[in-house]
Amino acid sequence: MAGLTNQLSIDDLYNIHRDKLKLEWVAGQEGAKHALIQDEEQTSAEHSSSVSWVGHLNLIHPHQVQIIGKTEIKYLEGLRDISMQDSIAQLFNSRPVCIIVADGCNAPTLLKRKSNEYNTPLLATPKDGNKLANVLHYFLTNLFADMLTLHGVYMEVMAIGVLITGPSGIGKSELALELISRGHRLIADDAPLFSKIAPDIVNGTCPKALQDFLEVRGLGIINVRELFGDSAIKKNKYLKLIVQLQQMDANDLLSVDRLEGSYDTQSILDMEVPQITLPVAPGRNLAVMLECAARNHILRDSGYNASKIFAKRQRKLMESGEE
Repeated sequence: MAGLTNQLSIDDLYNIHRDKLKLEWVAGQEGAKHALIQDEEQTSAEHSSSVSWVGHLNLIHPHQVQIIGKTEIKYLEGLRDISMQDSIAQLFNSRPVCIIVADGCNAPTLLKRKSNEYNTPLLATPKDGNKLANVLHYFLTNLFADMLTLHGVYMEVMAIGVLITGPSGIGKSELALELISRGHRLIADDAPLFSKIAPDIVNGTCPKALQDFLEVRGLGIINVRELFGDSAIKKNKYLKLIVQLQQMDANDLLSVDRLEGSYDTQSILDMEVPQITLPVAPGRNLAVMLECAARNHILRDSGYNASKIFAKRQRKLMESGEE
């Protein structure tokens, strides 16, 4: 994948999106091997989303892929000949990796000539320039994002991404199977892949080789899609909560905060993700507890904290002298 080498050739970009975006080569075919490159100074996940890969024509802060639509064509055609030549010269002096003419516009003759002269790929599409920029930006952000593989089962529970972790044999897959039977959806078992696509968004997906499969002790490998249907599988989800399963004895349970529970955070790709530790013990319905943990996280995320409300109510009662 290009995400490992931090570059993608325009030829590859064209082949990937040719049909979807109806791309056509106009000029500059000699530059097909030019590559979109992630800035080496911004390879960390914290900064990768700020790299200027694609955008509408900008001569001051040039993008690697410059999009020219109706507005830009109208602007260029409204200039005097000498000014238009200067603007296009400035465009090519900034060394764009590729130029795409959008909105079904015809590329100016001078633009085509300069593309061939500089060996700069010039493509055209009938697609709307704004939609084109959004599609390419989303694609490149995901492609160049820093990635991390974690051990656990990644699921969509109560419409949020929940990573179930814990030592081998503690029952992660069995819990996942019960959650699937309760209507929740599997994303990835064993080795979910996470990528940071924005400063505050970590996206979780499943490696291709593991898609649809879940390993359950005693049952072996099962195909969740075949057993439960397409609705039991989710392609990806933003990571919102980590639930760690942990064996606890009586003394360990006594150390858990009775009001707050075992809330903590874990750093995933430089983003702090809320983490809850659920004690594993006989008689505890982990599926119900995990569902409740997901619901409670959604409430806490919206600003409601039950333990704080409870403590505040007790304090008011004590101050008022009521039993």
